[in-house]
Amino acid sequence: MSSSTRKPAPRKRASRTPLLVCAGVAVAAITLGLVSWQASSSRDGSRDTTASAAGSTPRAEDPLAELKALARREAGDKLALGRPDAPVVLVEYSDFKCGYCGKFARDTEPALVKKYVDAGTLRIEWRNFPIFGADSEAAAKAAWAAGQQDRFAAFHAAAYADGAKEKGFGEERLVELAREAGVPDLERFRRDTAGPQAAEALRRDQEEGYRIGVSSTPSFLVGGQPLAGAQPLAAFEAAISRAAAAAGK
Repeated sequence: MSSSTRKPAPRKRASRTPLLVCAGVAVAAITLGLVSWQASSSRDGSRDTTASAAGSTPRAEDPLAELKALARREAGDKLALGRPDAPVVLVEYSDFKCGYCGKFARDTEPALVKKYVDAGTLRIEWRNFPIFGADSEAAAKAAWAAGQQDRFAAFHAAAYADGAKEKGFGEERLVELAREAGVPDLERFRRDTAGPQAAEALRRDQEEGYRIGVSSTPSFLVGGQPLAGAQPLAAFEAAISRAAAAAGK
């Protein structure tokens, strides 16, 4: 992303919560539907060029390839689960205050881990994408901080447990969740949560999501293909199977 590209400040974006929806299927489908439509148009040749940044020379466009390239595959990524070289990467944009995100985390994600991550087929990369204000942002930074002590997945499970979000994500509640997740050094957790690296990691995730049009949670990319909302397990299984087949696996 060019350093000259101006992006709205994340807090401004998050303040527009009446317009942002913790989506099931419908609104998230609208959110990523434009990207999916652009990709389909490129494949059938009806939309195969776009102006360059300078506005002069057209260039070939492949939105699906661009979305697939968002998989970071960083070996040291603390907010990822699965092999960096897994054939399929599922990128998840989520908010800890989002009820549908919690539903996905409790009802669907464990089955995907057991069936695909443990088998080496799937890698899950989480993106913190808080859209419900200060509490959401605080929880996102705390999740990142827990990850620095290799407890992101456990914190993720605790924060998405049934009824957890109703207790809020104030400072002491976040420490309680960290303790529940087995974070060994709680003082470091407090420092990391409030530190500049957590803020920068959050900014990186948010800017990525906004750049591709995410404005509701949960939103997913499965092998670069948009998948909207907390859909049934079968929808994710089908998407993973298609992506694995496309990867020759």
